[in-house]
Amino acid sequence: QVQLVESGGGLVQGGGSLRLSCSATGRIFRINDMGWYRQAPGKRRELVAAITSGASTNYADSVKGRFTISRDNAKNTVYLQMNSLQPEDTAVYYCNAQISSYLSAAYLSHWGQGTQVTVSS
Repeated sequence: QVQLVESGGGLVQGGGSLRLSCSATGRIFRINDMGWYRQAPGKRRELVAAITSGASTNYADSVKGRFTISRDNAKNTVYLQMNSLQPEDTAVYYCNAQISSYLSAAYLSHWGQGTQVTVSS
């Protein structure tokens, strides 16, 4: 059984910063891509940022230059540093990881439970 546990959400004023963390636990052989998604009320879930096992990154245009994704492979953890937060960043943020639990097993997509980020104006 694999679990992704997120932390770090909360309420912040516009212009402020938050750092999200997501740790994978359980039977893990290897983790491939990891990423952060968000879903605002009435909107579809969207990719915020992603990072490969080789640390290549990809960002949504709306967060480029403000958010930074990173990972600690030894801790099976992915981070999202969010700076210059704006009210439109308000959403539930979910982490995702592609995880193989056994040698030669396929990578399966796992999701965290979500953490609320609220940015006040």
